[in-house]
Amino acid sequence: MLFWLKKFISFWLMPLQMGLLLVAAGIWFIRRGRRPQLGRVLIVTGAGLILVLSQTLVSKALTRSLQDRHPPVTEFVPGQPVPESVARVRFIAVLGGGNGFSPGVAATNLLSSSAISRLTEAVRIARAVPEARLVMTGGGPSGKPTHASVLTRAAVQLGIDPTRIIEAPEGRDTEDEANLVTRLAAGAPVAVVTSAWHQPRAMALFRGAGADALACPCDYRAHHDDPLSFDDFLFGFDALGGSSFAIRERIGLLWITLRGKG
Repeated sequence: MLFWLKKFISFWLMPLQMGLLLVAAGIWFIRRGRRPQLGRVLIVTGAGLILVLSQTLVSKALTRSLQDRHPPVTEFVPGQPVPESVARVRFIAVLGGGNGFSPGVAATNLLSSSAISRLTEAVRIARAVPEARLVMTGGGPSGKPTHASVLTRAAVQLGIDPTRIIEAPEGRDTEDEANLVTRLAAGAPVAVVTSAWHQPRAMALFRGAGADALACPCDYRAHHDDPLSFDDFLFGFDALGGSSFAIRERIGLLWITLRGKG
């Protein structure tokens, strides 16, 4: 029940839904002839919310502030030792990122852009730390392959020995994944591989579950040294999507804090 309540509330707090709800409420006030001034304020507020969060620079700023909370795992240099923080890892948790179900398509092409980025980072770390095992997470709809199984197939296609892979598809969300992986690791160090904008919430949940966790962010949506371009001043659904991700993560962090889970 708590899971679905969280989903319901977070859905309506997303920028597009919230903005349209405010506009609809404003129209209702005006058409009913009750407090038309309030109605106009609600319409302007709702439309303004959607417009501002659809702006590319705003979206990047919201995303970047989440991404910067955990440093990336730097490139491994041939002939030089792997950093100790990475070398000690014994499990590499790949958090679920979504996939499609087209028959005959290679698993690497079924994964979402976030999922393939997470898997690529996990494979990079796995090759540097051959003692570590990969833990694939993520369930799936009834009658379809789990996300964990699609990640496994893709990892094997990328050269990972299937005996190094553990599937943990039971989790419905990041909190479930954190608890599952923490129990599986039994105190051993875990590399938590997920999108950089999702990393703060994931690390809060893993550490709250008692894991010895190392943040391994990937799938960056904004970069510090990118040159400013004309596109940065435009508005669009991609930017609105980025803002929505950033706001959802902050709502998730607040939810964790209120429940004392992180």
